[in-house]
Amino acid sequence: MTTDEISSRAARHGHTTTSNGTVNMPSNGGKKPKKKRIFLKVFIGLVILGIVGLLAGVGLFWSYAKDAPKIEDDKLSATVSSKLYDANNEVFEELGAEKREMIKPTDVPQLLKDAVVSVEDKRFYKHSGVDPIRILGSAFSNFRTGGLQGGSTLTQQLIKLSYFSTKEKDQNLKRKAQEAWMAIQLEKEKSKEEILTYYINKVYMANGLYGMETAAQSYFGKPLAELSLPQTALLAGMPQAPNDYDPYVKPDMAKERRDVVLFTMKENDKITQKEYDDAKATPIDDGLQPLKQSNENRKIVDNYIREVIAEVESMGKNPYTDGLDIHTNLDMDAQKRLYDIINSDTYVEYPDPDFQVASTVIDVKTGQVKAQIGGRHIPDDVQLGTNTAIETDRDVGSTMKPIADYGPAIENLNYSTGRIMMDQPTTYEGTNIPVTNADMQYYGALTMRKAIMYSRNTTAIRTFDAVGSDKSAAFLKDLGIEFKNIVAANAISSNTSELGGNKYGVSSLKLAAAYAAFANMGVYNKPYYVNKVVYQDGSEDVTETESKRAMKDSTAYMMTDMLKDVITGGTAFNAGVPGLIQAGKTGTANYTDDDLAKMGASESSSIAPDSTFVGYTPHYAVSVWTGYKQRLTPIPYEYWGTASDVYREMMTYLSEGVSNDDWIMPDSVIRSGSELYVKGAYEEQLLPSNTGYESSASWENPISSEPATTSSSTAASQTEPSSTQASIPAVSSTQQTEQPTSTAPTEPPTSSDPPEQPSSTPPEQNNAAGG
Repeated sequence: MTTDEISSRAARHGHTTTSNGTVNMPSNGGKKPKKKRIFLKVFIGLVILGIVGLLAGVGLFWSYAKDAPKIEDDKLSATVSSKLYDANNEVFEELGAEKREMIKPTDVPQLLKDAVVSVEDKRFYKHSGVDPIRILGSAFSNFRTGGLQGGSTLTQQLIKLSYFSTKEKDQNLKRKAQEAWMAIQLEKEKSKEEILTYYINKVYMANGLYGMETAAQSYFGKPLAELSLPQTALLAGMPQAPNDYDPYVKPDMAKERRDVVLFTMKENDKITQKEYDDAKATPIDDGLQPLKQSNENRKIVDNYIREVIAEVESMGKNPYTDGLDIHTNLDMDAQKRLYDIINSDTYVEYPDPDFQVASTVIDVKTGQVKAQIGGRHIPDDVQLGTNTAIETDRDVGSTMKPIADYGPAIENLNYSTGRIMMDQPTTYEGTNIPVTNADMQYYGALTMRKAIMYSRNTTAIRTFDAVGSDKSAAFLKDLGIEFKNIVAANAISSNTSELGGNKYGVSSLKLAAAYAAFANMGVYNKPYYVNKVVYQDGSEDVTETESKRAMKDSTAYMMTDMLKDVITGGTAFNAGVPGLIQAGKTGTANYTDDDLAKMGASESSSIAPDSTFVGYTPHYAVSVWTGYKQRLTPIPYEYWGTASDVYREMMTYLSEGVSNDDWIMPDSVIRSGSELYVKGAYEEQLLPSNTGYESSASWENPISSEPATTSSSTAASQTEPSSTQASIPAVSSTQQTEQPTSTAPTEPPTSSDPPEQPSSTPPEQNNAAGG
């Protein structure tokens, strides 16, 4: 081949030749074309993958969309309220069903349109159901701030409210695809004005109200067209979180949301700066009217409904928007009777109209809450207000003794009911702070049974110390009761410095459930209101009773045996129902010295802030708290027994339709004479050699592992006070026996359960309670 031929071929391939005919290769070694080919292949591959992904996405979207529900006018206009059924399967409330005023598209005020569109979907009139710009903007904002700003249009929100669950966990890809597809279809079938009107009529507006016209009539007493700018803005902002923006319950949050609506209206040039400033300065309650109850029956069940709603919401469902059939444990007849007992003078005499009562009725075997009242004479305009029956900020006094002291002592230390205890001058462990009894007296040696009957504070504190705070706390926790930091004063008081949103402390609900475990032979059932929830598709969630053994059957039976005597011969004599087998305990709180000083009262004053009673049969447990909303408004002495009066009347009613059963003594318990012993753990019952006030540790004998062999009658006689028990005087339903005198008693009193009034407050405790 000639040199010219070589040069010509080399030139075609980008090579050069020297003067002597040598071929020079390109400086990149021939790699540049290879990189181009790789880049081209990658690009083509990505394009193909993109196309495949797009096609797959479209296919997946269509596979979801084709199964979307059909758009129907009835669905768009209907409410999705929930029905509440009682235990007899009768509907007793339909949330929002009768509280709805519809408005036509031509009647929607322009001011409301501007407010809703500004805050919810400012591009409403420009998109076709789905707004890509809004979606991208929300995605970017969420990425930048870590928030959860939604990209749904008003049309999509209407579809969601009409066809789907509003819970975040239910918003999956399939649901979103169907929602978007249906929004596009709706925009083709309906005008913007129609869609906006459907939304305005559909949204939930708190307090069981649906639709903004309904809210305008209920909240302000006038139609939407007559509302002011700040009133309109308030309503326009509520649908995002109705209960959080309720102006009656959370006015601060409602105002903050209203002002956001006003700001968006100003930014969208719908109102002027002056209008914005004037509206923002308007109080949130401007023009608000008192709410009215939907019907008389609602007043009777309002507290119960509040807890049903809370329980359903804890299950991840919305009773206002999910269209549920909620079957509850409510015994409507029992609820009505409890309401009448508390809100009339037919059954019980009350000191005045302001006197408050909270009560809970629980089925012992299941934990079902059968009835509950959270307050007395609740105003007609209060709906879903405070339910005192679940609040833990008041003191249940000596009802703590069986669950914090004596029950744990039987459970952990095998105390017998005849164990000798010393009622003598005592101080809180590690301090010089005295523990005194209500009557400022001491009875010396007495059995645990008598100590409980007469609600002695000193023996309760000594028993708590013997058990130990850890074991006491563990016993309480198994009964659904916790204290962040349990202290010695909790032996006779439920006061605690931290409530933790009712997590800590004791309420009427918790107290009834705890004592129900005694009635149920030691098995604790967590209390609950909802039996089952049926969804729109026919599926259902059935609530199972959460049960656990909280104590030995011996502990439960022995405790019950002693608490029977509290009613038949102790502090709770006026709780007795003739012939009925039952058990219970009184609890009366006290005022501290500081409290008394504020009130201008002396230490000897016969006044108390709280009085409680809890009792039970093998079928029902009933707890009752009484007092005033303002704690420093005292309960007069003659009304300390009102709690047990309420209990007596309610338990009389509850027991009419059930058998009058007694508890069967388990094999784990031995009865010797009048006292009970844990089988295999006999405790010798010996009186101390002298009855001075030295520590009981100097005479108490250790527990023997052998059962009793001595005469039980002898042991029992040794534990009795020196004189025989006097007969119980008859008293009216609102009067107790006279306050014990300051002279030394010849026998323990059989009067009501007066509170301890210590000269100072135990450490780290608000106060200590007595009987």
